[in-house]
Amino acid sequence: MQYTVRVKPGSRRGPLVEETADGLVVHVRARAAGGAANAGVVRALAAHFGVPPRDVVIRRGHASRVKRVEVDA
Repeated sequence: MQYTVRVKPGSRRGPLVEETADGLVVHVRARAAGGAANAGVVRALAAHFGVPPRDVVIRRGHASRVKRVEVDA
């Protein structure tokens, strides 16, 4: 299943996944440098959906705060 995700890197609230009317909002503590925030997003979504991190793939928006993510459940 694919989801539209808005990422909040460097958040003090993270790691946290919130469901909103527009999609998912993922708060991660990692900054958006060197792919650390993307790795945090994958881990947070994997924990949220109860799947291993290898089943969460960022399809679009690797360098953007709005991402298209696929989760194999």
